[in-house]
Amino acid sequence: MYFKECIHKIRQYSLARIPFISFDTVERSRALEVCKTVSEDLCLPFYVHTLSKGMYDISDGRTVNDDKSLMGALDFITEQMKVKQNLTFVLTEVSDIESDTMTARYLQDVVSLAEENGGVIIALTTTPVWGQLQRAGMSLELDLPNEEEMLQIIKENIEPYKRDISIEWDNNDYREAATILTGVTQVEAQNVIVSLVANKSIKKSDLTELKFAKNKLFSNIEGLEKIEVSQNILDVGGLSGLKEWLNNKKKLQTPEKRDELRKRGLQPPRGVLLVGVPGCGKSLSAKAIASFWNLPLYRLDFATVQGQYVGQSEQQLKDAFQTAEHLSPCVLWIDEIEKGLGTSGSDSSGVTTRMVGQFLFWMQECRKLVFVVATANDVSKLPSELLRRGRFDELFFVDLPSEVERKEIINLYVKKYINIELSESTIKQLVDVTEGFTGADLEASLRDVAYRLIADDGLQYSDELIINSLKNVVPLSKTSPEKIEAIRDWGRERAVPASGHPIGGNTSNSKVSRRVLV
Repeated sequence: MYFKECIHKIRQYSLARIPFISFDTVERSRALEVCKTVSEDLCLPFYVHTLSKGMYDISDGRTVNDDKSLMGALDFITEQMKVKQNLTFVLTEVSDIESDTMTARYLQDVVSLAEENGGVIIALTTTPVWGQLQRAGMSLELDLPNEEEMLQIIKENIEPYKRDISIEWDNNDYREAATILTGVTQVEAQNVIVSLVANKSIKKSDLTELKFAKNKLFSNIEGLEKIEVSQNILDVGGLSGLKEWLNNKKKLQTPEKRDELRKRGLQPPRGVLLVGVPGCGKSLSAKAIASFWNLPLYRLDFATVQGQYVGQSEQQLKDAFQTAEHLSPCVLWIDEIEKGLGTSGSDSSGVTTRMVGQFLFWMQECRKLVFVVATANDVSKLPSELLRRGRFDELFFVDLPSEVERKEIINLYVKKYINIELSESTIKQLVDVTEGFTGADLEASLRDVAYRLIADDGLQYSDELIINSLKNVVPLSKTSPEKIEAIRDWGRERAVPASGHPIGGNTSNSKVSRRVLV
């Protein structure tokens, strides 16, 4: 629960004199702020114990016991409760109470004494509490700041300096910053904002920097791999249908549009599934989407979440999704999703089935700005429930590049690797030669030409050098035409063509593809 809800609950439990409250939080300062607010509201003294200060009065900081050890604090609480009624103590450094230990049993005895004398023990913790002890009281959890709380934190750390520094942000920018920083602690958010203030100006461009600030804040992103994306990755040849869809969905990322979505009970775009011919740009598209939307990209590798014990894989997948939510807004790339969630017929333990269910549940319930880009080569292994309409926002089929797309790809890589301009006649010849090539085939061939020119000082460029290099390639469409056609048949029935043109380039095909981009 969030800050105001925690204040209400601690106030309620304090009035009811619940003898033990386990307060689950990673933000000790915010939890103490909750306790101080309740103490002042109810005019009840709250005494806090820390390892650095000992026991002190939360209202004025006055030390009441110098013993800084936990056992010393419990001894002090015991003596005080024997002579006074309705005392409240907050323990900030309680360890070794997850199971039946000496510390847990001693604390249980102190809680029993509190119950007899109207006392309350509040234990701040980040771990589960021993069942026998927990049954003596209540528990609550302080969530990280939500968007509204984060907005307030940001304003409190910027507005005192508005006369001293240049601030380009308007209300929408403040709200965008709050959305970006949701998922970090109050202290972490304050550190990020203070570092911007230290620059003596806060610019519009700082919003982009904030999106990548979480990379530095999160030292442990186990299960996810951070992928560095350069701006020139946007140069993806072809795929005009996918690009048009992404451009339309990008408009929904503004604070006003997100508010409108919330009012109508709609989620932001959740993700796309890219299937099709291997080597035609599915993985490259995931990187391009992150670059196009100015979002950090993280890759989920199912090999890193597979565990050998019962339930371990499911838990590690859940942890990876929770990490992605903390890193939001971001793009989550799941490469070759069929290898992790595909049906192989050998899943006798039901792990894959449970992981599929967990993935679909998370996709449905996630409210953070995590856009999933899943790619698949072997569509026959994908479970039917993953392909049902509505799971992903759209299912795109990436086909072999058409003549127009091959021309675009060839021009792109010739300029990038060889740094020359080809004549129209040469380009036409190259397009004819490369019928059935994938984008990967084209890039590899042109990259190889560049390697040869750089390695051999005596080798001079000629159009024939590129033409001959491409003629020596035997593409997948010629070595496995049946496989390509089977993939295309699947795509015609179920997917939107990423190119914006009919799959296979055959407009007279009796099977009609779903071409409307919404």
